[in-house]
Amino acid sequence: MSDQVPLQGVVVADLSRILAGPYCTMLLADMGATVIKIESPDGDDTRRFAPPVHEDVATYFQSANRNKRSLVLDFAQADDLATAKAVIARADVVVENFKAGGLRRFGLDYESLAPDRPELVYASITGFGTGDGAHLAGYDLMVQALSGFMDTTGAQHGEPFRGGFALFDVLTGLHTALGILAALRHRERSGTGQLVETNLLSAALSSMVNQTQAFAAAGVVPRRMGNQHPSLYPYEPFPTADLPLVIAVGNDAQFARLCVAVGRSDLVLDPRFAAPALRNEHRDALRPEIVAALADRGAAEWFDLLTSVGVPSAPIQTIEDGIRFAERIGLEPIALAGRTLPIVRNPLTFSQTPVDYPIAPPALGEGGQELLDRMSAPAKKRNP
Repeated sequence: MSDQVPLQGVVVADLSRILAGPYCTMLLADMGATVIKIESPDGDDTRRFAPPVHEDVATYFQSANRNKRSLVLDFAQADDLATAKAVIARADVVVENFKAGGLRRFGLDYESLAPDRPELVYASITGFGTGDGAHLAGYDLMVQALSGFMDTTGAQHGEPFRGGFALFDVLTGLHTALGILAALRHRERSGTGQLVETNLLSAALSSMVNQTQAFAAAGVVPRRMGNQHPSLYPYEPFPTADLPLVIAVGNDAQFARLCVAVGRSDLVLDPRFAAPALRNEHRDALRPEIVAALADRGAAEWFDLLTSVGVPSAPIQTIEDGIRFAERIGLEPIALAGRTLPIVRNPLTFSQTPVDYPIAPPALGEGGQELLDRMSAPAKKRNP
């Protein structure tokens, strides 16, 4: 790890598993924090989330655990619990996503640690908070269902759909990382740490932005609309001569350019389509006109043409296509962790303190003992 990284010197005791917590701590590790991933003898569950695999390791685990060392501890064993407490005693940050109150019996919860470590930043992630929802398991799919997200996702008259990945785990991890950075900044000024709490449901409701605000402020319950947008039109995929093409018109100027580009400048003068609210109201009349205009060319040709005149559009691609496109436009989406493992690059760039990936996702127990020795913590007698 380079000396020129944003979080150089910050030590994180990572007691989390699955995705929300590990994704959070991976982001911190990418920015230079030393992250010690404390795992049970069975290891993080995502080590077994397969297929797919890369060199016999689940790619799910690899996606959220680079730049970490793994330390195997069983909190039910007195020596191991003492080691965990010794690691935490040297840590600046603790991150955990046990069920609410699950670490209390080991003395590893914030209330047990804070009296002796008032400077500690302790981040706790739950599924549904620490109140009446504390007993609920915090699985992303449950949150997608309970939050209303699935009810707004899918065809208007079809069944609800989940997102294509555990999006609220990821968004909760992002919120938690932001909270930790704010708490570290507060500690710089005050000398005191604090408890940072996040939960998947609150992160979900916040992240649905205009959809949840529609109900909070206007009492509107958003409905499932397939690929359409509740406030903008045209803003959805359209068929072309070969593949679907997304068109995302956000204002009148873009709509006018679209109409001219597809050879239908007359649509600009149609009073039914003269403003965003009117295009929304008359979308059933506007859609077939656009579909007919797009029918004689393929998605790639339309993409090039519309992009050249400033109309937001995009063909619907596979993930492979998406990565290849990012490469073509110079974003360099793939990096190497530990100089050997291909990973998807952290999206942050810094002009002076770049992120780095010196450590590949660890095997169970890899690197933990070495780090303990450097930290002068009580030595572990065994490691798998």
